[in-house]
Amino acid sequence: MYTEIIAVAVVLFYALGIVSAVEAIINVRTAQGAIAWAISLLTMPYLAVPCYLVFGRTKFDGYLEQRNAVEQETRELLQQTRAEVAKHLVASSPAEPVYNALFNLTGIPAASGNAVELLIDGQQTFNSILVGLESAEHHILLESYIIRDDNLGRRIGRVLSDKARSGVSVHVLYDEIGSRNFHRTGLCRQLRQTGVQVAAFNTTQGRRNRFQLNFRNHRKIVVVDGRVAWVGGHNIGDEYLGLDPRIGHWRDTHLRLQGPAVLGVELAFATDWRWATQRVLSVVHPDAEDVHRGNENVLVFPSDPSSILEQAGLMFLQVIVAARQRIWIASPYFVPDRSIVSALQLAALRGVDVRVIIPDEPDGPVVGMANWSFTRELLPAGVKVYRYQGGFLHQKVLLMDNHLAGIGTANFDNRSFRLNFEITLLVDGEQFASEVQAMLEADLQQCREVTPAEIDGKPAWFPLAMGAARLFSPVL
Repeated sequence: MYTEIIAVAVVLFYALGIVSAVEAIINVRTAQGAIAWAISLLTMPYLAVPCYLVFGRTKFDGYLEQRNAVEQETRELLQQTRAEVAKHLVASSPAEPVYNALFNLTGIPAASGNAVELLIDGQQTFNSILVGLESAEHHILLESYIIRDDNLGRRIGRVLSDKARSGVSVHVLYDEIGSRNFHRTGLCRQLRQTGVQVAAFNTTQGRRNRFQLNFRNHRKIVVVDGRVAWVGGHNIGDEYLGLDPRIGHWRDTHLRLQGPAVLGVELAFATDWRWATQRVLSVVHPDAEDVHRGNENVLVFPSDPSSILEQAGLMFLQVIVAARQRIWIASPYFVPDRSIVSALQLAALRGVDVRVIIPDEPDGPVVGMANWSFTRELLPAGVKVYRYQGGFLHQKVLLMDNHLAGIGTANFDNRSFRLNFEITLLVDGEQFASEVQAMLEADLQQCREVTPAEIDGKPAWFPLAMGAARLFSPVL
């Protein structure tokens, strides 16, 4: 009997391997990935089939339909505010070609009339957020990849609970993997007991997503009353204030936004809430006379793995291609794909000032070796790579020429390009760009520039380690 069971299992695994290999050839987005999966699935189905179920697919089923449903159901809200918001849509701009391409990718136009504030590191960010939460009168939307039950988490939780008790509608959304134990914490129980609506963004929801642990909702969003929003790199936890002695100083950046572009941030949250709870969130936009807040053009760019095109990767690629004077990138995870590497090389070769800032102590040895591999490839073209030594650099910042800056949650890696739910705010304005430039120049003062001689002087085993790490780049 055992022999028969083993025989059936062997046949089943090989059948699943064949079926999965066919699906990989059809659906995996890179030729290298398709070949690697097909060979593994056909030769080692016992190991490869379970891995493929978890890590192989890059298509997130069902979410796109949910997003369309949310947009349809909120159309009445959009119609109510469209007349006023339409006055602030960007008709012409130095970055108009960028906006045209990105509007076709995400469906959200750039809006003028916004005020933006650059928030450097945790104290500025969370002080600003807490002041904003205290001022809430109608609703609060909070979404974070990680929420800790620690001093900062409980401090924010107390404000959320107080607001919920006073009648403010409070919604909290967290990633089920990034915050996998949050539902068991006292903070989560407190929020629910005081009337806060708490939900996990369950990426394994749905029959075909059951094993898809590889997807993450990496967005960090706070919206208060539809008037002000915060987006950036900080999760909620004491380490983001630099209080973890193992990590030390946490270098991160957030952005505070007021104006018509806040509606795009609200819609991104509403879509995620619909997926997580199967309930429609009725977002509320402020009265027409309260929409205009400043002079900055802002494009809200949410990206996700449900879309036909790789939105985040194409967004970064478009900005790099459009650069004429400079392109500066700060990212903790710099593991780009071939198209991004080629675009950066060509930008440097045509005379653009291309700089990449990464942590000197990366988050894990494999990521670190992959960073070295891509550094070695970029230096000969004239790209300057700097390693930040003032702590752990976690900011996701982009600066193009003298007018376009991007701040958000997306890293320069394949995970953000293909597997994560991300959001980036692109701000078109010389004043804000100059502030971002000053911030990055201060960061560069705490960096050391990598030279070809440094790489050439590495031990004999180093090139092999770099090559091996690069093999894992699609899933880092």
